[in-house]
Amino acid sequence: MASIIITSGGKQGEFLPLGRRISVIGRGEALPLQVLDDLVSRKHLRIRFDDVTHRYYAEDLGSKHGTFVNRRRLDAEQALSEGDEILIGQTTLLFTEEDFDDRASALSHYKKYGERSRPTRIE
Repeated sequence: MASIIITSGGKQGEFLPLGRRISVIGRGEALPLQVLDDLVSRKHLRIRFDDVTHRYYAEDLGSKHGTFVNRRRLDAEQALSEGDEILIGQTTLLFTEEDFDDRASALSHYKKYGERSRPTRIE
């Protein structure tokens, strides 16, 4: 399946296994992944799995501050790919096609991903 990992903010390292369902992310207490950020709406972002395409799609739920995928504002539903960075409020989320058993393994994946995405410095 796939997961979302919070990579910045108050709940850094928390993750949400997405499964084959619709997941709503935001500030609301009853949501499966609560983001503690004053610029995040109670129901900010929807991520859904499509049985036909076998892909995950992100959609902003009319939030005041918007949702950004790889620094581009979402105006419509968008397919997600491995390593996409999603910004809601001042909190960054990482989309990965990996599943995790616990927070430690999710953090380990994020750290490895961060090392791969850093450019090599040539002097």
